[in-house]
Amino acid sequence: MLLQLETNHTQTIAFEIVDGFTENDELLAQKYFQQKIDEGHEYINVLVKLDELKINKSSTKAFMEDIIWLLRHYKQLGNLAIVAHSNILKALVPIDNFFFERLRKGFEERYFDSSQMEKAMDFVSGKQA
Repeated sequence: MLLQLETNHTQTIAFEIVDGFTENDELLAQKYFQQKIDEGHEYINVLVKLDELKINKSSTKAFMEDIIWLLRHYKQLGNLAIVAHSNILKALVPIDNFFFERLRKGFEERYFDSSQMEKAMDFVSGKQA
């Protein structure tokens, strides 16, 4: 289930994924992103909190559609914060950031432990984290 989190920055959207990530969740995330683009923002910063995600309750198709959608819209993606409590994600985010940085100079992807939620929100809101 996708929950939209409150942010104080108009160019930022934040989500928390609880239990599974479904195709409906993917469509909802796309809708929120498109609303920000329709408001006239050149790029959108995104925070995704995954510490409550359960892979076995998630749709592989939804994850694949999410990746494809992100590749099509990477020019509109600003900073990306992944918030979780996972050593696997902590290791994967720097690898992903290597490719992400090459695509969008000036923006980056960072991993934050779930205990660093405030720092992650500052990062996507343009404050130094």
